[in-house]
Amino acid sequence: MTAVRPPATAVPAAAEALPGPTPRRIRPPRWLDLRLVLGVLLVLGSVLLGARVVGAADATVPVWAATGDLAAGTELTVDDLRIVDVRLGDAAGSYLSAGTEPEGSTLSRAVRAGELLPRSALEEVGDLVQLALPVQSGYVPPGLERGQLVDVYAVADPAAGATGVADGSVTLVVRKAPVQAISGRSEGVLSTPTTAIQVVVAVTARDAPDVLGAIAGRPLVVVVHDSVDADSGTASAGRAPAAGPTG
Repeated sequence: MTAVRPPATAVPAAAEALPGPTPRRIRPPRWLDLRLVLGVLLVLGSVLLGARVVGAADATVPVWAATGDLAAGTELTVDDLRIVDVRLGDAAGSYLSAGTEPEGSTLSRAVRAGELLPRSALEEVGDLVQLALPVQSGYVPPGLERGQLVDVYAVADPAAGATGVADGSVTLVVRKAPVQAISGRSEGVLSTPTTAIQVVVAVTARDAPDVLGAIAGRPLVVVVHDSVDADSGTASAGRAPAAGPTG
């Protein structure tokens, strides 16, 4: 039995000549691609802007602050101030920076403990002089400190060692004067009520003669105000009439 093979199908020559799809050439990445550059710039811009905003929010400046309550007329010393770092923003120019030296300046208004020292508090307050007053320690409050406001009275009391007319009269000789210094105060067994200490107060130059004349050798008594805020201006010589004897 003879096998019959089917005739082979002839492939048209035209089909063999048809070209296949041309493969697309893969381009290597370009580092200078415009979209890539813009994306990098946007990211960097956002980071820099955020860092600047955060840095501005946390920026602090060193300024002077008061270590205690100081009355108007107090002449500043290095112990009256300390440096603090605070965030002030646009208000930084209103306060005294730590790069300045305010020692020796006189306060034109009261400053509280911890308060930042404003530039406006160092304006000229007139011609002030420091007056040293001898006071027996028994007539000075034990808590008297520099920068407080005090009234000073002259008494004509023989028990207080008055050398003039001992009629018991009391005269206000200094009103609301800032204490500049205290010296001669001692503690312990060596301190007695009759020990003389020196209380230095600030008064205007024109009032100094009146203060000395009102004292007239009489013993002095110091009265401390609870607040360093004066109702009006700087201290002056008291011109209140002498009080009568107290019972």
